[in-house]
Amino acid sequence: MRLQKVLASAGVAARRKAEALITGRHVRVNGKIASELGVKVDPDRDEISVDGKIVQVQKKVYFVLNKPDGVVCSAEGLKDGEGRPTVLSLLPAVTQRVYPVGRLDFHSRGVLILTNDGELAAALTHPRHAVTKTYHVKFQGRLDEAALAALGQGIALEDGTVTRPAEEVSVIKETSTNTWAQITLRQGLNRQIRRMGDALGHPVLKLIRVSVGNVTADGLDDGEFRPLTPTEVYDLMAAALR
Repeated sequence: MRLQKVLASAGVAARRKAEALITGRHVRVNGKIASELGVKVDPDRDEISVDGKIVQVQKKVYFVLNKPDGVVCSAEGLKDGEGRPTVLSLLPAVTQRVYPVGRLDFHSRGVLILTNDGELAAALTHPRHAVTKTYHVKFQGRLDEAALAALGQGIALEDGTVTRPAEEVSVIKETSTNTWAQITLRQGLNRQIRRMGDALGHPVLKLIRVSVGNVTADGLDDGEFRPLTPTEVYDLMAAALR
């Protein structure tokens, strides 16, 4: 792994600042000054220091949380500024500093990935990569064929943005007063599905994310989490960089 990437991953400095530390001769690898960019190191074997202070490289970890209602997607402590619990409060046994990848609204539930791997987080959230996310959505009222077609084809939101076509839209269940639908998107605008419902005149009453790529929260109760398997991590990165 390149030295500047190791420094950035360890939280020493952002990538460009890390490069400046290297070229400024502040960094040593196994006791020797490393002043050239592009030097490759093994963070598990090499001793890296900055101005004499040993750099502790955290092991990369990956979790999926079944986020419950009433919890904030924030990595800024166990409570937010309004005193509401954050997702970090649900992971007391995790010693690494992890953060949520993307967001779920305060009242939205379901699959949330947390990691300290900035590269994977960036790949999953970059609009160009468009990893699929599947939701179960309870809309107010019954959705007619025109509404279902609009969800699938793209909808003009209140600010003029037109959503990308959905990968899938299907009805799970309907009653006389509401409709449960499954929607798969490759887009992640802020509060996108709720805004789509508002634009249709069918407000979203409940929102559950059931998968990100191939990762689900099956078997996890609200508030429970588990580590991702190596295969799940690989598949997520492959999907993100497709």
